Amino acid sequence: MKAQSNFSKRPKSKKQSSSSAGEIRIISGQWKGRRLKVHDKDGLRPTTDRLKETIFNWLMMDIRDKNVLDCFAGAGALGFEAMSRGANSLLCIEKDRLAAKQLKANCDVLNANTQIAIKQGDFFAQIKHISEQFDLVFIDPPFHKDMASKCIGTLLAENVLANDALVYLEQESNSEFDVMQSDYANNFELIKEKKAGQVLAQLFRKTS
Repeated sequence: MKAQSNFSKRPKSKKQSSSSAGEIRIISGQWKGRRLKVHDKDGLRPTTDRLKETIFNWLMMDIRDKNVLDCFAGAGALGFEAMSRGANSLLCIEKDRLAAKQLKANCDVLNANTQIAIKQGDFFAQIKHISEQFDLVFIDPPFHKDMASKCIGTLLAENVLANDALVYLEQESNSEFDVMQSDYANNFELIKEKKAGQVLAQLFRKTS
């Protein structure tokens, strides 16, 4: 299993999310309405409820029974939402020690320790020790760190993407990295795309 940090991004706006500061809200599924605590750290930016609804509308028919990897888990907003909606398993990788500790505490709250694994450490180091493959991968790295390209290259090199795996990428809207104009273009098909303020959200399918 593999992972890293989901820190540093845009500031949260109350208009963008119905979750309160210091917590995330699960929108739908078996844990619908549950609120989970978030480690209070400057720069931690959980995906807003509004954008999360868009993402999971894209994924509506492609979550159940899938094995999920959250590469830079942070608050776990995407991974926990996927599990609530019927995913089979979730591996969260989070670099920050206290954030990873909070993720584990939230697993306890949800009684989901058999389905969800939390690995604390640098994504690029942790992924090298993962032998399984994943059907759905969330890549939501720290902004302005030029990590998206390296992350996608590492996922391909480590062969952790299943055939036809779906890959969600969230990065700053002014990022110079464009998957479909990169060395990885032949490996992916762009399925969905949305710009929301400072954020560019994209969903890809692995093709080779």
